[in-house]
Amino acid sequence: MKNKEMPTVHAAHNIIPLHLNAEFYFQRGMQSLDRYHYEKALRYFRRAVESEPDNAVHHINLAGVLSETGDFAASNQILQYVLESLDPNLTECHFYMANNYLNMDLLEESERSLLLYLELDEQGLYLDEAEEMLELLSFELGRPIKVKTIRSRAALFEHEQARQLLEEGRFNEAVAKLESLVDRFPDFLAAYNNLALAYYYRGQLDLALATVEKVLEEEAENLHALCNLAILKLQLGQILEVQALLNMLRKLYPLNPEHSFKLATTMGILGEHEHAYRLFRMLLKMVHTEYDPSLYHYTAVAAVHTNRLSEARSLWKQVKKLDPGEHVADYYLQRLDEYEEGACDLQTFSYSYHLPFEEQFKWIETADESLSEQLRHDPIVRSSFFWVLRYGDHDMKLQVIQALGMIGDQEVEPALREFIQRPDEAEDLKLAALHVLQSLRSEEVRQDGTAAHEVLNLHGTTLPVWEQSWQDVLEIALQQMEHRYDLIERYDMQTLWTDFLSRTYPGTPQIRRPEGWSAALEYLIAKMHRRQVTYMEVAARYGISESTVRRNAARIDEACGLREKMEGIFPHYGGKL
Repeated sequence: MKNKEMPTVHAAHNIIPLHLNAEFYFQRGMQSLDRYHYEKALRYFRRAVESEPDNAVHHINLAGVLSETGDFAASNQILQYVLESLDPNLTECHFYMANNYLNMDLLEESERSLLLYLELDEQGLYLDEAEEMLELLSFELGRPIKVKTIRSRAALFEHEQARQLLEEGRFNEAVAKLESLVDRFPDFLAAYNNLALAYYYRGQLDLALATVEKVLEEEAENLHALCNLAILKLQLGQILEVQALLNMLRKLYPLNPEHSFKLATTMGILGEHEHAYRLFRMLLKMVHTEYDPSLYHYTAVAAVHTNRLSEARSLWKQVKKLDPGEHVADYYLQRLDEYEEGACDLQTFSYSYHLPFEEQFKWIETADESLSEQLRHDPIVRSSFFWVLRYGDHDMKLQVIQALGMIGDQEVEPALREFIQRPDEAEDLKLAALHVLQSLRSEEVRQDGTAAHEVLNLHGTTLPVWEQSWQDVLEIALQQMEHRYDLIERYDMQTLWTDFLSRTYPGTPQIRRPEGWSAALEYLIAKMHRRQVTYMEVAARYGISESTVRRNAARIDEACGLREKMEGIFPHYGGKL
């Protein structure tokens, strides 16, 4: 039997050509880098450069991997080529070169590259890192850095101050400084990102969202803004938008440790725990962690959520060793025991490096004086207070109002004033907040409006007596203002009257007609809160002459220096009286 002749097959008709482009090599390079396979990553990034030799990003990625492997000189050669031959506007290359020179112990060259970066880069993408490098170089060189014309230097210093305020939990001050900063430096995207965080910590999600969107309008791929946007969308319950952002974030593999940390925490909060775990493990190997217990905590939380329980226990023991003064490790080790026994669920394990709000509050109420003071000024505790004041239930809000009275600093008063002015808050909560405000101002006023035997004015000057005629002025004004003015405005009226009496004592005016003084107080308070009112209108309501209202208002104004000091005393004051 003859063999049948096999038909001829033309290979060109059956083989599907595989086009491996630069994007393919880039993704493979990132995957290799994620697994710490640096040699493979180098090969893939070199192929990406060969595929698209004019693409500066591929060259920078290759330089980054070379820097990771310790070949700093080769990394700098590539970065110099990018600046000279591809795109001189990629000023961040100067910053990368400064890092490489620093690792090579070439301090003068590092200083030169860093200053060049700061002189050329108006937006200052790496302002924070540059500030740290300036301090380190100054220390290593044993002299001040020769700063000449750094365009971003003024913004850099203020931005660092604002970051410090955020870390201390002084969110209102941080907001004020950052708002001023972005007004003067509208291209300073890092300041916008921190401003969004400050709004978020204060519970102002609408302002935070608008700020993040402004950053993304300027730079659509800004990692910090994308991560902040995803968290905000999650808080707002916009799940479809969160999913779209997740699809984008899953493809990112930052080389910068700060960016990796931001992405890792965001992915963890969004429930992408395996992705978060890989990034945190990579960070533990990349950065110095001897003084960073929070990174071990974040990795432990990701480990629990990915069922690596023994590893999580080991990591929290490391947290306890690094940070013995805190109670985070003890709390989560106890919760881990309960989880293994089925007594709690995974939702207990939070990526935030602090105790849950209920535990924080318990510590504040039961701790000794020094520990209680420490917890009250913890920025995360303070952020939780402001957050609950806006989004908590009735009982939690009441607890927070009382706790804010314990804190009693300049952050508390504007927060409580804003709370009282919300139309949808319960009246008993507003009264509780008003009581705290009164105690903070050292004014002991009974609920029925009568004053205690000793009344203290805004500035601490003591009135040894409280005359009935003074009380008559308050009661008449409160009666007239009850349905026309809110709690905070009536509170301001009492503050102003006490301030006036304290400043003029013992030469306080004789009160013949209390209505005249009551009308003057209402007129001044109306002006402070930008209400439209005239002397004639107020005089008619109190049954006195217009000239009496004008004369008494002028005396209060003169004694208290309202025109000069009103903005500091009453934040709602809107201009001239």
